[in-house]
Amino acid sequence: MHRNRRLAITAITAVTAVATLGVAGCSPSPDNAESSTSAVAPAPPAAPSALPVPPSAPLPPPEALVDVLSRLADPNIPGDKKLDLVEGSTPDTAAALDRFTTAARDGGYLPMNFAANDLAWSATNPSDVVATVVVTTAQPENREFTFPMEFTPIHGGWQLSQRTSEMLLALGNSRGSQTATPEPSPGPAPNPEPAPVEPAPEESPPATGSVAPSSGPPG
Repeated sequence: MHRNRRLAITAITAVTAVATLGVAGCSPSPDNAESSTSAVAPAPPAAPSALPVPPSAPLPPPEALVDVLSRLADPNIPGDKKLDLVEGSTPDTAAALDRFTTAARDGGYLPMNFAANDLAWSATNPSDVVATVVVTTAQPENREFTFPMEFTPIHGGWQLSQRTSEMLLALGNSRGSQTATPEPSPGPAPNPEPAPVEPAPEESPPATGSVAPSSGPPG
């Protein structure tokens, strides 16, 4: 029993010594602490976020963008044949495109002519192209207006960005509804004709066989 107690005390002493040496070994000396501190390089400042770099490819010719707009405004092309001209288009987009051309036609805006100027790469979407588009219409009161538009590439061609198409469709529908020919309102009801004047009743003649009263005394 005494032997077992001595072995336990020896084991505890050994564990304590190892722990003490381990702690002492982990605690750096002042010299080592100073050298280790000086050896750590300061963290470099955070690099600024990189700005989007425009593609190295040349900008598309203005005619490529004008062709997209001309097809969108063509009433002879049904809306379901124009879905590849609008980014993110759905079957509902086809109906909206048909309403757009109908409103433009009824408002007297067709035909439309387009001119794309100041082409540049988009600052937010580097692969997209922005342009200032001048629209000339057949509507005398709104002959010409300018609209900034954005185009996105697709299969080697171009289509109108979803954001621009939504604004353009809303603009076309509002302009068409404002200039559509209103239905004529019914005129005022005519004045009623005066009722015919009935003639005054004639006096009836005296009855036949009646005796007229005598004007004097009998003789």
